[in-house]
Amino acid sequence: MSQLDTQADVLVIGGGMAGAWAALGAARESAQVTLVDKGYCGTSGVTASAGPGHWWVPPEARDEVVRQRAVVGQGLNEPAWMHRILDTTWRNLPTIAPQYEFSIDRSGQPAYRGVRGPEYLRALRAQLDLAGVRVLDHHPALELLQHDDGSVAGARGLRLRGSAGSDEWTLRAGAVVMATGGCAFLSKLLGADNNTGDGYLMAAEAGAELSGMEFSNYYTVAPKHSSMTRSMSYVFADYFDAAGRELPIPGGHASVNAIARALLEGPVFCTLARMPQDLRDALPTISPNVMLPFTRRGIDPFTDRFEITLRGEGTVRGIGGLRVASRDCESTVRNLFVAGDAATRELVAGAVSGGGNINSAWALSSGLWAGRAAAWRWRHEGRRVAGSVRPAGQAGLRPSRTAQPLDRQETVVAVQRSVLAVDRNIFRSGPALAASLAEFDERWHEVSRGAQGASAIDTLRTRETAAMLATARWSVSSALQRSESRGMHQRTDAPQTEPTLAHRIVVGGLESVWHRHEVAGQHPAETADSTAPTEASFA
Repeated sequence: MSQLDTQADVLVIGGGMAGAWAALGAARESAQVTLVDKGYCGTSGVTASAGPGHWWVPPEARDEVVRQRAVVGQGLNEPAWMHRILDTTWRNLPTIAPQYEFSIDRSGQPAYRGVRGPEYLRALRAQLDLAGVRVLDHHPALELLQHDDGSVAGARGLRLRGSAGSDEWTLRAGAVVMATGGCAFLSKLLGADNNTGDGYLMAAEAGAELSGMEFSNYYTVAPKHSSMTRSMSYVFADYFDAAGRELPIPGGHASVNAIARALLEGPVFCTLARMPQDLRDALPTISPNVMLPFTRRGIDPFTDRFEITLRGEGTVRGIGGLRVASRDCESTVRNLFVAGDAATRELVAGAVSGGGNINSAWALSSGLWAGRAAAWRWRHEGRRVAGSVRPAGQAGLRPSRTAQPLDRQETVVAVQRSVLAVDRNIFRSGPALAASLAEFDERWHEVSRGAQGASAIDTLRTRETAAMLATARWSVSSALQRSESRGMHQRTDAPQTEPTLAHRIVVGGLESVWHRHEVAGQHPAETADSTAPTEASFA
């Protein structure tokens, strides 16, 4: 197996929306940037298959919008951060116009709010090429590299060569942006098969903290026969049981719990007959692939009833992720910056999912902030090649006892049983959470101490499995710690919202999981040596 050793000023891990914006942010600060992606940058992740909207609010309307969202966020989001992403998105999204043709609204103005996912990602890829970013597709990262003082110094991973095998790569960098997306636990969420929590595990092994992991139980309605998890159409849905009786499913956030209860009783069917004709006509443009699963099965969703299910989205449209420790989106490990779904979104979304629009605005904004701050860190410290480094990875890479093959399928099924099954993850209870945590603790110790891949591809899959298990463990442990119901997190044995628990739960640790509480508004602190540019220079 050959080895590629290279270096960059800034390394971006992940090639979705947040990773692309991070690479652009660093390149615009004249840094030499390398982006590595597990898939192909331009088609990877959940954005590429969607019709994402952005939180797009004119300046004069922002105070009221932020006030309303602060109420919905139930004490965990912060107005200053919401204003930041609204402003950064407003000024930077239009800059992709040379490579992306925005639709024109009825007033004749560019419709910036909503974009076509496939074209959006292609436009970002084109901008990366123009900016001189070195993009390494099919180069999944396995672990971070660290200096002796713990600061991040790059990463190591694989160069995939199809089924024939792979090569290894090692890349030294002055700073790293983790933009690997969230973790959907292989739930068949459209576009999320690569979102297995890899970045969480890599960062935690280097000493990073996470936050908001209890808010990782967002579900989307989808046809049972399909992975087409695009929720906008279901605003107009009517639901029925197997006998054809209409079900009293409310609108808004309460609909998921009601659908979940109905699914526990038997099959649930749906029709989209109430969707207005003008929206039906526009649907192929808004989300070009939504109708394909119906067409292939000869279903007219506007007249026919079709069976539905709920697909868990984990931390993709959940809230949890790596803790943001500065305005520059640096993690709690020096030289490691975080962006998009790899980072917690509590700061802007609070205890309720940011959905597509807030999450997209966060991906764009946090990507730019992290990329530019990483470039400034490299410029001011110049540690690209200086000093010795050590690999930080362990689980699935360096077992502490005799290596054993991991039954990956059995482990994944065990994880999904707790973090995807609606009876345990939507309707949570202390005893069930404690039982899941005990199982995850036992499994984690087995995986971390003995699992090792037999080949390069097997190692990658083993690491993905370990990352999903670690993510599930942090999520369940945090949910057990929050002994109340708040936002997405609902406890059947603690149905009330406790005012004294309006704080964030920070979690970390691998051998043993730990927690601490953090009051909103006291976080994140400014770093004393922050040298990143002001946001006025981001346009």
